Amino acid sequence: MTERDGQLALRAIRGVEVGYWDPLRRSSRWGRAVRASRPVHNFGDLLGPVIVRGLVAAFGLTRAAEPTTEPRRLLSVGSIAHFARPGDVLWGTGMNPKSLGAGIAGPLDARAVRGPVSRELLREAGIPSPEVFGDPALLLAAVLPRLVPRGRRELTIVPNLNESAAWRGRPHVINPRAPLRHVLRTIADSRLVVGSSLHGIIVAEALGLPARALRSEVEGAGKYADYFRATGRDPEAETAETVEEAVARGGAPAPHWDPEPLVRAFPCDLWGGAPSDADVQRVLARIGTRFSRSTAGTR
Repeated sequence: MTERDGQLALRAIRGVEVGYWDPLRRSSRWGRAVRASRPVHNFGDLLGPVIVRGLVAAFGLTRAAEPTTEPRRLLSVGSIAHFARPGDVLWGTGMNPKSLGAGIAGPLDARAVRGPVSRELLREAGIPSPEVFGDPALLLAAVLPRLVPRGRRELTIVPNLNESAAWRGRPHVINPRAPLRHVLRTIADSRLVVGSSLHGIIVAEALGLPARALRSEVEGAGKYADYFRATGRDPEAETAETVEEAVARGGAPAPHWDPEPLVRAFPCDLWGGAPSDADVQRVLARIGTRFSRSTAGTR
């Protein structure tokens, strides 16, 4: 059963509510106006519960800890920190500069954030967070081990949600509001992924596939800079202006990022548990060598 808190959808995972962005809009998958409101279902924002559920299973967590006060919620994937309410836990969550006017209701329990841009924005709002960076979607291979690259598609273009209508009908384009499994399978089947969807790029890189970001015409540069800086790369240098440029350049350098700090920062205590070193190493083994392991951009 999915509950709602404004633009957040809330899904209970073994007794803990996990929040993710999924507002109701009167629009079709390609942005055409319709009468009935429906959830946006932008694929990247749906990944939060997928990652959390996978790690809860991997760590053998069974039920929510008995709360001493009001139960705490967990926010993970997406630029959703400004939707948090006091006491919420942030793990790999982003903060978009365009949302600064919305304010943040602290105190919050930040275990990790998407990158240094989010950390600085939270600091300015009086919310401390450790230097543990990474988008949780980078752990996708650890929770969906059957999602393996097959290379049957030469190219896939994943536009930003707010640009998808302009890309409708063009070759190689996948709608970011298509069913999650279909989007993930299409990305995994690709030899090169380009686009202005940040999670199109992140999912491809999580699977070890070449990917190149396109500069968005509607989305600010903040969240892209957040991700690229967290993974040891220059966002300006690695962003293409056109599909033709992206194809000519091929994939950006692989993320220079160590997943272990993000994995160890997972808030197992919300379920009354703690991961063993063996649990952590099993998760890391599923990720393999997709990233250049370095502490740069993680601590």
